[in-house]
Order: sequence, then C-alpha cells, then structure tokens
Amino acid sequence: MIADFADLCTYVYVLVDELYRAVAAPYDHRPGPRSAFSDSEVITLTLVAELLGLDEEVAFLAYLARHHRALFPLLPERSRYNRRRRQLIEVTNRIRGGLLHALLPHLLPEERGLCVLDSVPVPVVGFPHARGDHRWYGEAAYGRVASKRQTIYGYKLHLLITHGGLVLDFALAPASHADGTLTEQLLIDKAHLTALGDKGYLNGPLQDRLAARNDVVLLTPRRKNQRAQLPAALTQAINHFRQIIETVNSQLVGQLRLQRNHAKSVSGLCARVQAKLTAHTVGLYLNRLLGQPLLALKPLALI
Repeated sequence: MIADFADLCTYVYVLVDELYRAVAAPYDHRPGPRSAFSDSEVITLTLVAELLGLDEEVAFLAYLARHHRALFPLLPERSRYNRRRRQLIEVTNRIRGGLLHALLPHLLPEERGLCVLDSVPVPVVGFPHARGDHRWYGEAAYGRVASKRQTIYGYKLHLLITHGGLVLDFALAPASHADGTLTEQLLIDKAHLTALGDKGYLNGPLQDRLAARNDVVLLTPRRKNQRAQLPAALTQAINHFRQIIETVNSQLVGQLRLQRNHAKSVSGLCARVQAKLTAHTVGLYLNRLLGQPLLALKPLALI
C-alpha cells in the first residue's frame, strides 16, 4: 500500500533502479567519478513530480527541500537537476519500455490485441502571440483541432493505446501534420492487432498494406460520401471502444499537465513529453502491483 509521499518515492525508486541496472548501467562508460545523487534518483524525482502534477522544477525542488530533505539529503540545485534530467531522458524512455513489456503479459488478450489511435494537442505559444518573434518559429506549426473546433500553434502528440489504457507507442509532430500521417510510423513494427481510429485515419491503401504485411486491422468509420459503408453496429462498436482514449488524454492533460508548456526548446519539450508518458506507465504498473484499477492514477498523487 502506498500511504504517503515517502511510500510513493520508495516504490518508484525501486522500480526505476532495477530497470536502470538492466537497460542503462551496462552501457554507461562515462569516465570519472559518479555523482553522489544517482541517476536513478534523478529519474525517480522526474517521474514522481509528473505523477503529482508538480512539473515546474523550482516549485518541486523547493517542496522537497522544505518537507522531505531526509529522503533526498543530497538534492542537487535546479540547473544541475534540469541538465541531468534532460541528459537521462533516453534512459527514462527505456525504463518506460521495460515497464511496458512487464505489463503487457498481465493484460487480458482482448486488451492486448485491441488498440486505439488518436492525437492530443500540445500548444507551445498562445494563439494570439504565435505570429510574433519567438523561439518556436520554424519548428512548431499551426494545426486544426477538430474535436475542439480551434486552431493551435504547437505540436500534436500521436498515441497508440491499448484498450486497457497502456500507451504502446507515440510520436510528437508539428500540429500541421494530419492525424493519419503518423499511422504507419506507429504501426510499422506491430503485428496481430486491431487498431481503431476516427475518420482522420481512413486510408485504404495503408489499411490493405498493414493487413497483408503485419496482420494489423485498421478500422475506421467511413465518410458519408463513400459508397461502401460499414454495418451500423460495427461503427457503433468502433466509437464505443475508442472512448478509452478520452480517459487517457484527460489524465495526460489534467493530472500530468501535458498542455502546460515550460520547455524552451524542442529537445526540452520532447524530454517533458517522454517523462509524462513514462510517469503514466509507472502509475499503471504500480496499480497492478497494488491490485488497483490500472487507470486509477489520482490516488497516487500523494502530497
């Protein structure tokens, strides 16, 4: 049972350190002495901060210094912490992959074999200021968010999620990229599954190619002007099973604050996005260990 902040840090640290030793330590050939504040501790703080929704480093480190100095007596100052957190983001993503492979066998077969495709907007500049001179010029882009009937300036996070809510894969692209343009990238190395998308993922040649090469069935509702229509019951089923994406997106945007941008560069934004997705996977893994519903992440926000 995770009863308080110290328990949460301990659970996350044990998970992170075990996986760090497997996916990073054997390949770490950096010269010189190691920091007294270990890589596993840096990653643990990153993930705990995301689960708590305290992704602003100054506020989070100040909270630790005031209330939990005994847990982290060698806490680094902010600039050093930020630098190491960004340097370790690839390791953090490998840890996410390790947790993903550990979780998949525990999902029901129908949860492993049924996935959902969708995207969530990640604005980086307020729309009224996007025309001005800013650091994102030439990297981010305008894009239409059909579900909200608005245009943003930034990126879209494209997600492939199991029906149980586990993020299998992701891609971050400028918001001008339509949802369907990242479909093949997300599914190219997958096999023997059914992926559900909305009408933005409708692509006949790609659907045929994925079915023949990967045994992946990409199902989408048909447009009204198409001659061949799916049975009404199948269209309703697609829309019903796609609802899991709303739950996961609301967790990423709400508890993990995906749309609050503190990054100052594309690399910084990528680091924050990968940390949030890894924290989401850690939350699901902890809930499996504790016998709780996988997507019950709010009770883990202990502060």
